[in-house]
Amino acid sequence: MTTPHTVPVAVVGAGPYGLAVAAHLTGRGVPPRVLGVPMESWRTRMPAGMFLKSLPRASSISDPAGRYRLADFRAASGLPAVGDRYAVPLDEFVRYGEWFQRACVPEVERAAVVGLERARDGFRLTLDTGEVFAARAVVLAGGFPAYVRVPGVLRPLVEAGLASHTADHADLAKFGGRRVAVIGAGQSALESATLLHEAGAEPVLVARTGELLFGEPPDSDDPADRPWPVRLAKPGSPLGPGWSFTAFSRAAGAFRVLPDATRARLVRTVLGPSGGWWLRERFEGRFPVLTGHELLTAERIGGDGGSDGGDGGDGGDGGVRLGLRGVTGGTTTELEVDHVLAATGYRVDVGRLDYLSPELRGTIERRNGGAPRLSAGFECSVPGLHFTGLSAADTFGPLMRFVCGTGFAARRIGRSVAAGPAGSR
Repeated sequence: MTTPHTVPVAVVGAGPYGLAVAAHLTGRGVPPRVLGVPMESWRTRMPAGMFLKSLPRASSISDPAGRYRLADFRAASGLPAVGDRYAVPLDEFVRYGEWFQRACVPEVERAAVVGLERARDGFRLTLDTGEVFAARAVVLAGGFPAYVRVPGVLRPLVEAGLASHTADHADLAKFGGRRVAVIGAGQSALESATLLHEAGAEPVLVARTGELLFGEPPDSDDPADRPWPVRLAKPGSPLGPGWSFTAFSRAAGAFRVLPDATRARLVRTVLGPSGGWWLRERFEGRFPVLTGHELLTAERIGGDGGSDGGDGGDGGDGGVRLGLRGVTGGTTTELEVDHVLAATGYRVDVGRLDYLSPELRGTIERRNGGAPRLSAGFECSVPGLHFTGLSAADTFGPLMRFVCGTGFAARRIGRSVAAGPAGSR
């Protein structure tokens, strides 16, 4: 098949990382072709009523001139300035992302990539519209949906419509009046259980950890107001106060050269499961919580278990019986619910990107089982193919899991693409 034209670079994805990369590429005089629906995953895969865990000053998408921050959006919208004690609502962040896109990346094409393969002049991309074109470089910024992690014991129930992942729901109100087991101990689990309760459902939180953690409220709205001894002991950073967080946010490039096992451990443990400080009051004492329990078994009870073909929230009749075991005493207990909501996070595995050709998937060198091994310019072992966002967290650390990492990633990718394939190794 021939391709009618070749573009310098295609950016796949129009969330915060894709938009930031596109803005920086444009600033370097490298016009990108950007494919995707702006802020789609944030709008369709995160529950209404959610708040960002990140501070407002750490929730800005990067542009070359720094003129389109969240604070600039609020000013342009006639909203008052806010400080660190303000929790950013999901709907406000989505509106900010769309405002950023209109201002910085106006030519986003609302099309999905259904095929990506290597070609003589770089890569050949096939869109769901039927169009085929070539690009000398490609940046994959598709975000987290492909990497959803569901425990194996729950997968048959997902197929039956009796279990789902938190990423399957933009509105938890559909569970009103139903008993829902929420599995997990991180922000997604704690906030989803809270939203379920507030929507009239009966959540039960199940967590392996013996103690649920919440962040501490900021000392002040402005970090400059913190006393200097406190700032010296725990310097501020986009990831939170502390020297380790400062290192991870300001030296993400150095993270790449750590041994594989060290990086894997740090990605898994730094900023581990916890809830936002503002969530504690809405959470504690509101519904049952089973800490120190691990999920052993899950079986369907009653009904025919047929799925309605929906988004995983309105499964067949009947319910679920969960077998739980105490992680310390070894005692077992059973829990019967109508639905199981897995707030079990994500696991990067480029093998799950089904639009990649088998040849590409087999060529990309991976770390720790599934994450791509990346150069200093976010380029994988296939010259000209870059990964960013969550896909890059194994290489560059926890900064890549947050919006505040868009600047570091976009600047490096911009330089790398401008230099050409393998120009930043």
